[in-house]
Amino acid sequence: MNLIQIRPFFATNLFAPQPANSSLRLGRGTVLALRRTLLALALGALALLARVSQAATNDTGFALKDGDTMVFLGDSITAARGYTKIVELYTLMRHPEARVKFWNAGQGGDTASGAVSRLKRDVFAHGATVVTVAFGINDIGWGTKADAEHKQKYLDGIRTIVTECQKRHVRVFICSPAVLHQDPEKAETEFLQTMADEGMALAKSLGAGTIDISRLMRQVQRQVVAANAQEKDPKNIRRLHLDDGIHLNDLGQLTMAWAMLKGLGAEADVSDVVVDAAAGKVIRAAGCKITDLKQLPDGVSFVRTDAGLPMNLGVLSALQYRFVPVPDTLNRYCLSAKGLAAGRYTIRAEGRLLGTWDAIQLADGVNISSATGDGWQPGGPWDAQSDIVKELVDARDKLWMGGQFRVQNNATNPKASMLAAEYQRLDKQLTELARAQAKPYSYRFEIRVAPSAPGNAVATIRN
Repeated sequence: MNLIQIRPFFATNLFAPQPANSSLRLGRGTVLALRRTLLALALGALALLARVSQAATNDTGFALKDGDTMVFLGDSITAARGYTKIVELYTLMRHPEARVKFWNAGQGGDTASGAVSRLKRDVFAHGATVVTVAFGINDIGWGTKADAEHKQKYLDGIRTIVTECQKRHVRVFICSPAVLHQDPEKAETEFLQTMADEGMALAKSLGAGTIDISRLMRQVQRQVVAANAQEKDPKNIRRLHLDDGIHLNDLGQLTMAWAMLKGLGAEADVSDVVVDAAAGKVIRAAGCKITDLKQLPDGVSFVRTDAGLPMNLGVLSALQYRFVPVPDTLNRYCLSAKGLAAGRYTIRAEGRLLGTWDAIQLADGVNISSATGDGWQPGGPWDAQSDIVKELVDARDKLWMGGQFRVQNNATNPKASMLAAEYQRLDKQLTELARAQAKPYSYRFEIRVAPSAPGNAVATIRN
């Protein structure tokens, strides 16, 4: 029997919060330099990772549509409420006009066969129109029951989930499970992956969608393994998991969110602008509108109004992009200015400094989704909007968790009906507030000659 080698795990509180990232006591200049360097690595060195396998993703556009209610059905990795919130945040930022609701139906220790009994309560009762299903590791007892009998129970569970969803016209995506803390090459042929492959093949044969979370996450895991092999300081070793080798840390949850989003057909391009500063004209505007373009004595300005916005996860979150290629595969918010004379230029949006680039870089185009002139502050208005929406998504998640605890442990409260109604009202208000905060508005951009250092020539627009 091909057992998965893992360390034992004795924790019982599967809803416990995951440890936060270690506090960074760095100077402002050091943080800014780190952020710019790591963003450059994410955009350049990980270009290969950006080419996600077509076999593992959908190619028909983003799966979530206006009016959908998405339910995440899974085990403790789903119940940890990490990747699910990132999927929600992405949807709010990129598709602010789409009224999509989200519901977490993760349950610690659950299996595909076990989840069948709670489909009515945890999925259909919430009006689900889309369901993602992520099981596997508990189905084989963390590797202690990796045998034909338990594989068949898993496959029977997958079949029933798919058919019950289809009876109710619910679009279902069967996912392979999150990766384990193990050699990614060996994992390709081990029992868990082969069982998941059979589950996805079964789902496809029944007309369901599939997302190969395992292999998409493994692309990132290989990058982490390669980086660790070059690291001499054990304190700088990175991983996707907590100490048990199964449950995900913050980097692992981001990786799973990235895999889930790519599997749901999330678009790489937010919007793209190309202007000719010398001619004073717009060459291209994709996913946005450009108005009021003006030539300036030392640059160009214009107003940009986007249909959707990039997703950002807070100050220093871009440090994770060294491994997870969010900028290239989910967050291409690009700007190119041609016709500038040699020299360095600043970009500001609504007066907020995004950074400094030279004329060659600007002619080629830069991704400004996470660009900032101050590593401790969000960059453009869209960055600040996303940070705020993230806090609102977190607040709604906390409200949801409070509601779950109330139902499970305080159902005899004489004010239970009133409390339930109040939870629903607050949930609706938080959702509407997040949508309003995520909605794009018009930003004025200015590209101007950067203040010159002593001895440097001042650049001008090339005629």
